[in-house]
Amino acid sequence: MVEKLTPHLQKQSSFMREPLQVGLKLAATLRFLPTGNSYPSLQYSFRVETSTICKFIPEVYKTIITVYKGEVLRCPRTEEEWKEVAARFSSRWNYHNCLGAVGGKHITMKKPTNAGSYYCNYKGIHSIVLMVVADATYKFLYVDVGAEGGASDGGTRSNCSLHNTVKENRAEVPQPEPLPNDDQPVSYHLVGDDAYALRTWEK
Repeated sequence: MVEKLTPHLQKQSSFMREPLQVGLKLAATLRFLPTGNSYPSLQYSFRVETSTICKFIPEVYKTIITVYKGEVLRCPRTEEEWKEVAARFSSRWNYHNCLGAVGGKHITMKKPTNAGSYYCNYKGIHSIVLMVVADATYKFLYVDVGAEGGASDGGTRSNCSLHNTVKENRAEVPQPEPLPNDDQPVSYHLVGDDAYALRTWEK
C-alpha cells in the first residue's frame, strides 16, 4: 500500500528539513480511521505535531480514494457483471437472483454550525448517512455517503445515483430468470430490510 501511495504523497526534500515518510502518514491515518482518536493523542503516538497531522490526514484520505477506488469499489455496469454478483450469492448463500445487499448506517458527527436540526436523526444525535450495496463476500459495490441524519434509509436510497440509474433502465440489470429447478422467471433484485420500499427490482 505504501508503494502505491508514495508517488502521490511523497514531498520533496528541502534545505530546512526532510519530509515526513509516507509510511508514517499512512500509519497515523489508519490509526485515526477506526479509533477516532484525537489529533493530540496521535501526536504523542507518532511524534508529529498536531498542526501537521490535521493537514496530512485529509490528504491521505483523498489519495487512498483516488488510488484504490477503481480497484476495490466498482459497481457492475453490464449484465454479465451483475450476473457474476448473483452467482456469488447463489454459491455462497444459496440465495438466487440477488444483485446485492443494501443497508444504511448513521455516522455520528459534531453538529455543524447553524445547522439546526437538519442533521439530527431519530436517536437524537447528529449524523450523516452511509448507504452501501455489498456483494456476497461483504465487498462494497456501491457507496453513497453524506445525506443528512434526518433522512430515512428509504429516502436516502431513493435519492442516490444507483436508484435513479436502475429506475431509468440504464444499469443493465439482467432480465428475470427462473430459479434452479423451476420454470417461473424471478426478477433480479437487491435485498434489504423493511426500511426500503419494494420495487420491481427489489425484494
